[in-house]
Amino acid sequence: MTRPNAQRWGAVSQTLHWLIVLLITALAIVGLTMDDLPKTPKYFWVFTAHKSVGITVLVLVVLRLAWRLYAGAPRPVPGTPGWQHTIASLTHVLLYVLMFAMPLSGWMFDSASGLRPFKFFGLFNMPKLVAPDDQLRHLSHQVHEWGFYVLLTLVVLHAGAAFYHHLFQGDATLARMLPRGWLRSADTPTPTKD
Repeated sequence: MTRPNAQRWGAVSQTLHWLIVLLITALAIVGLTMDDLPKTPKYFWVFTAHKSVGITVLVLVVLRLAWRLYAGAPRPVPGTPGWQHTIASLTHVLLYVLMFAMPLSGWMFDSASGLRPFKFFGLFNMPKLVAPDDQLRHLSHQVHEWGFYVLLTLVVLHAGAAFYHHLFQGDATLARMLPRGWLRSADTPTPTKD
């Protein structure tokens, strides 16, 4: 397993990053279209799959954060102004907060709704976090709904900043979160073994 070095993210960090991106994108698409599905058995299957993937994201985010705390992160790209580094760090913190808040609020909503426990990918029942509670159900639903829009905004800003760095500043900000050789920039470091 490769750890981040001074110049770039390692394979573990990259894999977890892009897997989480892929799953959150799928969750967003399903979450935005789920209410339009007819209430057939397929709807309940999609709803349970949405919950199961959400819990999977929660586990992956825990692993991602634990790995980052253990392995560290690359230094800022040389020449990055301090204010950009501060904004990037703040954005990362907020992304982590929301990546925890979204699945937890969904799980809380499910628990407070008084529904039967859902089966994680049909394997086992997920425990309830709280007893049925209408106020908590409403609050957790609001957090889940509005948290999505805040998360979406942050993801767009985060991705936009990475593309800005690549396209206009020509630095390795984007390239170092991709496998070696996928993307070159003016200051992409010479490949070395992690």
